[in-house]
Amino acid sequence: MKRSFIREILEAIDEETISFAGGLPNSLLFPVDDLKLSANNILKKRDVWQYSLSNGIKSLRKKIAKQYCNEGFETSAENILITTGSQQALYILARHFQNKSIVLEDPSYLGAINTFKLNDLKMKTAPLESDGIELKAFEKAYEKSKLSYLIPDFQNPSTRTYSKYKREKVAKIVEKNNGLLIEDSPYTELYFDEKNKSISSLIPNNSFHLGSFSKTLCPSLRIGWIRANKKLIDELLVIKESIDLHSCGLSQHLLNEYLKNDKKYQNHLNILRKYYKEKSEYFCEQLDKYLPEFVYEKPKGGMFVYGEFKDVDSFELLNKCMKKKVVFVPGCEFYVKNKNKNEIRFNFTNSSLEDITKGIKIIAQALKS
Repeated sequence: MKRSFIREILEAIDEETISFAGGLPNSLLFPVDDLKLSANNILKKRDVWQYSLSNGIKSLRKKIAKQYCNEGFETSAENILITTGSQQALYILARHFQNKSIVLEDPSYLGAINTFKLNDLKMKTAPLESDGIELKAFEKAYEKSKLSYLIPDFQNPSTRTYSKYKREKVAKIVEKNNGLLIEDSPYTELYFDEKNKSISSLIPNNSFHLGSFSKTLCPSLRIGWIRANKKLIDELLVIKESIDLHSCGLSQHLLNEYLKNDKKYQNHLNILRKYYKEKSEYFCEQLDKYLPEFVYEKPKGGMFVYGEFKDVDSFELLNKCMKKKVVFVPGCEFYVKNKNKNEIRFNFTNSSLEDITKGIKIIAQALKS
């Protein structure tokens, strides 16, 4: 079993490296002062140092449930399981469905692929189109597996977003087969213009909706969650308890305190969306200027730009760029069967404007060497 390629890259870089690799939010936008204030308010309370409930502190689950309800997706605290980041949510689900078949987009999130491999899930794939998964291939594979893992909003790595039509069709396929959908939504709130309705809201009893505060607030808290019907949550809770009893209580209490002021969090999200949209536009401008041969679709949200060169091995290009202190992720890492060696995923959120220009220029020079 291989380690995550992205984690290995992150460990290999230093302060001089320009990284377009990991999905890192910009640390300059972390609401540090507000989080400090929340921490000061909760640390004096003795109960925050004690063991917590396995499914997460109820007041935090209620706040997450309220976010769903505000969007017309009826949810209660009993429908929420707090996890140690969204990655643990994936692991819990992979353990729950161990040895079963599952349908993924092609390409898909590397962290999910590795977790499914570790738990011996038999992965079938269906190609992505500009507006979401190719429906005929998806339905054919899903009829046999009755289980799927999809990222409909600003998909990782492709950045593509499902159309309303595709969302409704996927929901109907899941419902018709009485199957289950794992909908991963770490980037949903990072839209530039409009938010889409989740597929899970159309099939609340046939879905696991995964969320996280890592991309929208700060990763270090390691707080994610699963939204599902109570019966499914109770089944997952057995696995959660066997792993760590409960996610970090201090992080949960701190986050719960911070979310008491919902307007503050919504203002923070608005700042993120505006900043990331501007960053994305700048990154694309630099790509067009210095790497016109790189073919890509402009993202409508999220944290990445994804595309391809013609007749360029992205691994070879990465090796050249690493010597010049620039890193990115070759697209073949996101396929179940490693292929499409000319594709690349760039992260645009974490680097400064100066480093974006400098890094893309270095890549352009490496292409010519």
